Amino acid sequence: MPHLPNAVTWSIPAFVLLAVVEMVSYRFHPDDDAEGYAAKDAATSVTMGLGSLVFDLLWKIPIVAIYAAIYELTPLRVPVAWWTLPLMLLAQDFFYYWSHRGHHVIRVLWACHVVHHSSRKFNFTTALRQPWTTWTVWPFYVPMIALGVHPAAVAFCSSVNLVYQFWIHTERIGTLPRPIEFVFNTPSHHRVHHASQGGYLDRNFGGILIVWDRLFGSFVPETERPVYGLTKNIDTYNPLRVATHEYAAIARDIAAARDWRERAGRVFRGPGWQPAAVPEAGSPEAGPSEAGRSEAGPSEAGSQEAGRPEPVGESVR
Repeated sequence: MPHLPNAVTWSIPAFVLLAVVEMVSYRFHPDDDAEGYAAKDAATSVTMGLGSLVFDLLWKIPIVAIYAAIYELTPLRVPVAWWTLPLMLLAQDFFYYWSHRGHHVIRVLWACHVVHHSSRKFNFTTALRQPWTTWTVWPFYVPMIALGVHPAAVAFCSSVNLVYQFWIHTERIGTLPRPIEFVFNTPSHHRVHHASQGGYLDRNFGGILIVWDRLFGSFVPETERPVYGLTKNIDTYNPLRVATHEYAAIARDIAAARDWRERAGRVFRGPGWQPAAVPEAGSPEAGPSEAGRSEAGPSEAGSQEAGRPEPVGESVR
């Protein structure tokens, strides 16, 4: 197994340089139609990024153990060579799409990913606002390990994917030539992903390629100016609260739930899910029993209703 570097670690100097250049560009060429930078927001994003490096090392211990066990059990082996690496990158990007989509439509996974969407700015430091609980990501890449891809190769492909996504967190780049916009994830596509408008919610999940969104019906082009952040913003620059606020909201919702069915829904249904209201006794809607009541909620795959309901507490989209 050849040594494969961590692309994120090698790219940190470039991240810093590009962020500084972007900050300076706003200083000398302000743009009234862009969110630009705010000192506290940028500092929080950088802190979240540094914290994620530390916590990822902790989560890596059990995850590497699980991946290694699966790799030893499978009889398949994919060599690491010049012609297999592009295929591995393609496969990783495919599974990243489903991981990313899953982290938007399952609330306990959203509790991890919400961190990245919590800024109301959209600039290069927003790319650094990474979660501290990435233990929810590893199951999505098990198929690659089971097919014989070495865990180190999966880690390398993941780091390349993450590095690619840095440059698409900017408002300084408009739209690119149509062939690029059709195939690749671009700043225009990713601005849609970070927007909080109803028509933009849960769209454009691709990492490197946008073709997955086109194939699986989650693509929306940028037509109106995005409003960044969450449907209910958290109004804090405290990194610990940014990292954990949705987990706390889930805990409050579970404590207030009426039964185990609702508790499960609060964890595994969509972030905007609400149980059906219980009709009051004597009302026309009240039936002889509540045991079979339906639970109507928004679609958990690509929901885009502008007025989708929000859970109790501080759950946000």
